[in-house]
Amino acid sequence: MRNIETSITINASSQKVWSILTDFEKYSEWNPFIINIEGQAKKGTKLANTMQLEGQKPQTFKPSILVVDKEKEFRWVGHLFLKGIFDGEHYFLLEQLNEQEVKLIQGENFSGILSN
Repeated sequence: MRNIETSITINASSQKVWSILTDFEKYSEWNPFIINIEGQAKKGTKLANTMQLEGQKPQTFKPSILVVDKEKEFRWVGHLFLKGIFDGEHYFLLEQLNEQEVKLIQGENFSGILSN
C-alpha cells in the first residue's frame, strides 16, 4: 500500500475546521483539487466528488463514506472501475492542540493492482 500525507496547524477550533470540511457546497472556495462534492457527511452513504488537476478535464468519483467522527475524523474510499484495481482511501484527521489551534492531517492510502 502506498500513502501520501500532509498536515498543517490551523489557528481555529476543531469545531470550526470540521464545519468547513463538511460544508461541501463551499469546497471550490478553498480546495483547488476537489472542486465539488455532493452528498451528506453520513457513514455508509456515497458522495459525488468532482476533481480536477490543472490543465485536465474534471472527473467525478463516487466514494463511500467510511468514518464520520465529528471534529475528529472524516474518511471515504473510492475505486477506479472495480474494487481492487486502484483504490483510494482519503482521510482528514483533526487533533485539537489547544482551544484555538488544531492540527489537520490529510492523506490518502492507495491500494490495488495498479497502485504500485
